[in-house]
Amino acid sequence: MTFHSDGYRLAGFLHLPDCARPPVVIGSHGLFGTSGSAKQVGLAAACVAAGMGFFRFDHRGCGRSSGDFARVTTLEGRVQDMLAAAGSIAGREDTAGTFGFFGSSFGGTVCILAAGILKPAAVVICAAPVRSGDIEPARAVPDGDSPEDHPRPADLQFDVTGNLEGLRDLLLFHGDADEVVPCRHADEIYAAAAEPKKRVTQVGGDHRMTDPAHQKLFVEETLYWFRDRLPVPDDFR
Repeated sequence: MTFHSDGYRLAGFLHLPDCARPPVVIGSHGLFGTSGSAKQVGLAAACVAAGMGFFRFDHRGCGRSSGDFARVTTLEGRVQDMLAAAGSIAGREDTAGTFGFFGSSFGGTVCILAAGILKPAAVVICAAPVRSGDIEPARAVPDGDSPEDHPRPADLQFDVTGNLEGLRDLLLFHGDADEVVPCRHADEIYAAAAEPKKRVTQVGGDHRMTDPAHQKLFVEETLYWFRDRLPVPDDFR
């Protein structure tokens, strides 16, 4: 499906289970990612099997969406994309009015700000930075690519420390060997967020969560968190 945000045409995939008006989890991918990231594809399949929908989309300038990546990529722009995505899902007759947010890396930062506006029923974020000053974005490029192929947007300075206290119903993942976003960012997020909240520290975990055991635990914990807060329709089979 497609929708618009600030005049940009954004493309995404809406996965729905076999039931009437399920709740939907809306995903925000990382800085250099797309809706085809392994976390989102895998989580979409797991959510559908559990009676929840999942909407994964390409932010402006990424994947199949319009816009020049280096010029249009800002935190504010991506937050607007997330709000527009939520609006497009809320306006459908085949989805419920309840939704959750999922964000990985920079997408987690997007979720922090968007959650402060829309107050989703649940939020799950992985390896999210709270500020731009001490992260290593060049190390977050897709495998096989070079940093030169993905120039860092000029306007990507941010600090969301003041937005953390409004977070609640938060499940937080971070690897203690993250080479892109230091684990202390998770310390700040968890300390400031309101209850209920839960943190999963992945021992030896890297930024992309490449350990299969970490991936398995991530899906299991995330499904439990969302299912506990996003009611599945009675007719789910």
